[in-house]
Amino acid sequence: MGERTKYAPGTFSWTDLTTPDQDGAKAFYTALFGWDVQDNDLGEGGVYSMMLVDGKPVCAISPQPPQQQGAPPIWNSYITVDSADATLERAKELGGTVHAPAFDVFDVGRMGVVQDPQGAYFCIWQPKAHIGAERVNGHGMLCWNELHTSDLADAQRFYTELFGWSTETMDMGGSQYHVVGVDDHGNGGLSDMLTPGAPPHWLVYFGIDDLEAGVARIGELGGTVVQPPLEIGDGNRIAVAQDPQSGWFALYAGRFDD
Repeated sequence: MGERTKYAPGTFSWTDLTTPDQDGAKAFYTALFGWDVQDNDLGEGGVYSMMLVDGKPVCAISPQPPQQQGAPPIWNSYITVDSADATLERAKELGGTVHAPAFDVFDVGRMGVVQDPQGAYFCIWQPKAHIGAERVNGHGMLCWNELHTSDLADAQRFYTELFGWSTETMDMGGSQYHVVGVDDHGNGGLSDMLTPGAPPHWLVYFGIDDLEAGVARIGELGGTVVQPPLEIGDGNRIAVAQDPQSGWFALYAGRFDD
C-alpha cells in the first residue's frame, strides 16, 4: 500500500463514480472492497460519498450531474495539474474538447473535464485542500488507469504533449501498449485494444487481494464479470467487470509499487 501526501503534475490522483443509483453503487462496492463511507453534503439534499480505507480517502461515489442523466455510470479518471485553466487551454490547442471549463470545488480544488481527440473523457485536478487519494496500490485502492482508444498514435501525441508523459512501448501480441510515466514512475497505459462498437474510454483499476474471490463476489452482488481472470505476466492478473448499474471497472492482483 502506498501513502500519498502530494502528487506530481501529470499523475493520476483520484477517481469518482458518477451513477444514477448512488445508494445501490455504495452497497455494491463497499461489500466488494470493504470501504468505509463518509458522506459530504453537496446541498439540495445531495451527498458526495468518500470511500475510506484506514480512515483515508481512496475514491468517491456521487450522483450523476444533470448533464449526464441518461448516460451510463462512469468511473472518472483525474490527473493532477499545476493550473487547471492553463491545462484546459492547452488541451484545446492540441485538439481536445473542454466539456467543463475550470471551476472551483469549494475549497478543495479546481477542476475541468476534457474529451480527447478520439472521444475519451478525463478530468484535470488542481489540488487545494484535497490532494486526491491518500492511499493507493493496495486492496480496494486505485492502482492503474488505462486508455482504450481508436487511434493510439494520436492519443500518445495528445497526452504526452499535454502532460509531459514519457512512454515505453510493449508488444502485446498484435496490439501495442504504451506504459506512460511521470518522474520515472509508471502512471498508466495507452492501448489500442478497443472492443468493437465501444467508444474510447479510460478504465480504472482497483487492487484486490484475492482475484478469484473478488470475481465470485461480483456475481453474488449483482455485477457482471466481462473479462474473467487473465494472466498478464510475472504473476500479475486482471479481470474486468460491470457493477449492477453497468459501470465498468477492473481488478488487479499482483505486485504493487509503493
